[in-house]
Amino acid sequence: MLERINKFFRQKTIRGKAASGDVVASDEHTLTPEMMSVDALKVVRTLQKAGFQAYVVGGCVRDLLLGLKPKDFDVATNAEPDQVKSLFRRARIIGRRFQIVHVQFNREIIEVTTFRSNQQGKNSNGTRRQTDSGMLTRDNVFGTLSDDASRRDLTINALYYDPIDNSLRDFADGLNDIKKRVVRIMGDPATRFREDPVRLLRVVRFAAKLGFRIESKTAEPMRRLADNLQLVSAPRFFDESLKLFMSGQGLATYQLLDDYRFFDYIVPELSSCLQQDPLAAALIEQAFTNTDLRIRSLKRVTPAFIYAALLWPIVAQRATEYREQGESPLSAQRRAADNAIFSQVVVTAIPKRFSIPMREIWDLQLSLPRRGGVRAERLIGHPRFRAAYDFVLLREESGEDLEGLGDWWTRYQDSDAQQRLEMASAIKEPGSSRTRRRRPRKPKNSAKNVD
Repeated sequence: MLERINKFFRQKTIRGKAASGDVVASDEHTLTPEMMSVDALKVVRTLQKAGFQAYVVGGCVRDLLLGLKPKDFDVATNAEPDQVKSLFRRARIIGRRFQIVHVQFNREIIEVTTFRSNQQGKNSNGTRRQTDSGMLTRDNVFGTLSDDASRRDLTINALYYDPIDNSLRDFADGLNDIKKRVVRIMGDPATRFREDPVRLLRVVRFAAKLGFRIESKTAEPMRRLADNLQLVSAPRFFDESLKLFMSGQGLATYQLLDDYRFFDYIVPELSSCLQQDPLAAALIEQAFTNTDLRIRSLKRVTPAFIYAALLWPIVAQRATEYREQGESPLSAQRRAADNAIFSQVVVTAIPKRFSIPMREIWDLQLSLPRRGGVRAERLIGHPRFRAAYDFVLLREESGEDLEGLGDWWTRYQDSDAQQRLEMASAIKEPGSSRTRRRRPRKPKNSAKNVD
């Protein structure tokens, strides 16, 4: 990767500094149209043919310069959303705070945004609204290419590539920041973070994802503005949390979030558990480590498992308290789960399609130790067994003593039918040695009363 970056910066000096950005000619960078998504090329070509400006923009350009494979391709244009929509058969306008157009192809969606401006003048279209704290609640003021570049969050994302003439525009010295491997916010950091507190999370996410350092002026106000994260809506916070946790760099991201005190706002009730129980902190770090390994191995990961791990210390602590008050283990745990999820969805709106599996994983933590007789075979057929088994392994890897439960279930899954029967028969369930008390039989009336 470094060799690729250095090769780029050994090219001729950038020319053409102007309102349109530093124009990097086709022989002065390593990008080619063939690196782009075929569908993104179609969108750019269609827009330009209709007389509009159009560029492949942002993260995909950055990643290609770093030798990484982009997750998706975005296009920016001076065409307004309605005009974009009219040019494509399968396109729809989404968003209220920030209107964008999704252009649907066979398996790919190209996200098309209209150039935005920070100023609302006489000739600008759309609306821009802010709260008293400076947070943007609606941002549909359209502008020019240079306007759009000035309002992007990070310098490394203010890169615009035209695949038709193979030119690149750099508006904020983003190429140099890529070379220096630094994340820098555009404009005054405190103002930009107040406009959109999610930018705090984006700085952390890209620093962890790319292995970049956070520029000192960008980092300076981040800790004191952490409480602005409370202003982020619960649905958006949930979406952003998945980008943080499921990036393949979850552990590094978590460590940065913790360092800047952001994690306390993502899972607020976890903070006290982490301070009181060393096993809780170990479990969270191990959960992110395992998730990163699965993502890098191209294995499936689900938000249900990640949030099950994040909330488990809270559930376990409360369940213990409820059992001490006299509740049964299952009742105590389900009550604790209800309370933990209810408190969390106010912060990050976890959909039921994830919260229901979370509950099942937690319930099975009580069931998996009870594996004698026919129970083991019934449990292994449960649709959530594999996730619950992985959760047992996670608990053991983080230092919790479950008396070899994970190893037993590992061997059980690898055994044949006869071996499974022998293993299950050898398990002594609690209370199984007790002698069952027979109910006394009612006496039979063998004789009838005679007067």
